[in-house]
Amino acid sequence: MRVGVVQLSSTLETERNFQAAAGFLAQAARAEARLALLPEVFNRRGESARVREQAESLEGPTMQWAAEQARTHGLWLLAGSFGEKAGDLCHNTSCLFSPEGNRVAVYRKIHLFDVDIPGAVARESANVTPGTELVVTEVDGHSLGLTVCYDLRFPELYRSLTLLGARMITVPSAFTERTGRDHWEVLLRARAIENQVFILAPNQFGTTTGTPTSYGRSMIIDPWGTVLAQAGDSEGLILADLDFARQDEVRARLPCLQHRRPELY
Repeated sequence: MRVGVVQLSSTLETERNFQAAAGFLAQAARAEARLALLPEVFNRRGESARVREQAESLEGPTMQWAAEQARTHGLWLLAGSFGEKAGDLCHNTSCLFSPEGNRVAVYRKIHLFDVDIPGAVARESANVTPGTELVVTEVDGHSLGLTVCYDLRFPELYRSLTLLGARMITVPSAFTERTGRDHWEVLLRARAIENQVFILAPNQFGTTTGTPTSYGRSMIIDPWGTVLAQAGDSEGLILADLDFARQDEVRARLPCLQHRRPELY
């Protein structure tokens, strides 16, 4: 299955972000990608303190746009994440749409980015409520687990998704430059290797108002930990073919998932 990962430099201008994303989704469709992925906060990045007041419902314009893009291009689309208004709550929410434009999965980010590192100060929990459910769904018969950005630092989540059947795991992100240069690739490859899954990680790149600089270097990684594709330091699209037969071979020859001793952990 061919997948396309979109790297954006989203700004405060939603229409500009939609236009940029749409162009790359069209490229992915022309390249015969079956699944395309957008990064975290793809619709609007910046002014994090205002995320609650600018949040939308699952029926709002951002998700309507995503559904239309999936339908127009006839592909599965992971709408990275957006600020979801759910009653009095705000979630950082990732949605998957079918090629018919139907919303088939909703994942609300579980682990919130509360850190105090020079160049990456943030307190996501001041405005966002964490999700409480793990999500695994199907894309053309292959199980897909959903995560968002800071979730990457919690290996137990990825192991749980794998035990629920995930063969691919998505990591739409706005991973900071400050932490990304040391941790991004290491963590992505580790999650792929230890769970023998494909990791699909669209990231934001660059700087916008009111949020830390994002690292970019979006990646597609195979179950052996090999980087199949990596974006550069700009907006763009990367593509790779996922070989599930090769994944089966890796899991058969190195059956570490079968060698677990959960009764001892």
